[in-house]
Amino acid sequence: MSELRFVRLGFGEESVDYQVAWDKQREVHAARFADEIDDTCLLLEHPPVYTAGRRTQENERPLDGTPVVDVDRGGKITWHGPGQLVGYPILKLPRPVDVVAHVRRLEEALIRTAAEFGVETTRIEGRSGVWVLGDPVEQRPSIGGLSLDFDPRLNDEEFDPRLNGPEYAPSNAGQRREDRKLAAIGIRVAKGVTMHGFSFNVNPDNTWFDRIIPCGIRDAGVASLAGEVGRDITIEEVLPVVEKHLRDVLESAEPKPRVIERESAGEGARETERASA
Repeated sequence: MSELRFVRLGFGEESVDYQVAWDKQREVHAARFADEIDDTCLLLEHPPVYTAGRRTQENERPLDGTPVVDVDRGGKITWHGPGQLVGYPILKLPRPVDVVAHVRRLEEALIRTAAEFGVETTRIEGRSGVWVLGDPVEQRPSIGGLSLDFDPRLNDEEFDPRLNGPEYAPSNAGQRREDRKLAAIGIRVAKGVTMHGFSFNVNPDNTWFDRIIPCGIRDAGVASLAGEVGRDITIEEVLPVVEKHLRDVLESAEPKPRVIERESAGEGARETERASA
């Protein structure tokens, strides 16, 4: 791949409004498609905002009617805000783009970043993103005095954890010793160029996630780097580490076009694809 350049758009008091950043993505996307610039990764913080990918269901949105920005990436609903490092890698890849391979490369860079801070993370089959694994189910504390065999989140399709107290809150998954997501990934590929990207929870107020069903997942929660390490960690500390590993992983990659079987060639010829966490 070409040399990757980084653009730090704004953090803290200079955090970037979501719509402003989305417009900037489109601008950079057009320039990358035209080969006017090299592969570029925008890095920033957002003010608090909920965004919903194309697969978001109505019952996963905030119950109190809090506004949600509907976006054209893959995935479901998530939150962005202070203490969360957001990255939008805008890369030109061979067409038809292997979307899954691109997501795996982003995951790898973030897994390496977490490891530098002493946090072991991994992937979970069928659940994109970067995860801190919980204890085995039989070793976890019971919720509300119930055996985990009767966890209503797993057995009751109408059960809503947001209405049933903090013991089910995504932000408390660490206390429950459950699987918890440290970084989410949701992308879009148009004309062979990627958009959107990842959100890495450095030191946010994770209770913002309690108002939604994060990524549509009811039986796991969210984590932060600071919470897992047990000390305060700033965006400034994490920025150079993320940049280093994104550069190492993405610049050394040799992306290949996605293999299309003859009977599915029509499907593979689409110009726009999405992947999610």
